[in-house]
Amino acid sequence: MRNVILSAAAAALAATTLAAAPAMANEARVEARGGVIWNGSDSEALAGLAAGYDVDLGQKTFVGVEVSGDKILTDHTRISFGASARAGAKLGDAGKLYAVGGYATKPCKFCEDSFNVGAGYQHNFGQKFYGKVEYRHNFVGNGVRDTDVAGVGLGVRF
Repeated sequence: MRNVILSAAAAALAATTLAAAPAMANEARVEARGGVIWNGSDSEALAGLAAGYDVDLGQKTFVGVEVSGDKILTDHTRISFGASARAGAKLGDAGKLYAVGGYATKPCKFCEDSFNVGAGYQHNFGQKFYGKVEYRHNFVGNGVRDTDVAGVGLGVRF
């Protein structure tokens, strides 16, 4: 019975969200990004691509999802694929301040997957373009030292 009630509630929430969607200023985005990743003793350059979708939750707040592919720019690394969610506040017509969290696959053969949390600021430049700065802390686990990432991105909104 509990599963039936939870399923009905989830369906009602999804229907409400879909019905309200045309009235919201939802937006898709794609970006190129780069930055630096470090673990306390070593640091390396990082570059990648990301695509996301944000949904307004009124005039002042939003939530969004993002998928990404990032590569540490050194030998013996591979593309780390990630999925993240973000939520935040809209600052005027051009800015978004947000918290972000997600999961990323391992960036090298003998590395580990990680979970991450962080924060960022995105600023619109005109109708279509934006730039952002972001910080994330990666919780690696399995006795492997955690890493930090500071980055910038340039993108297009649709």
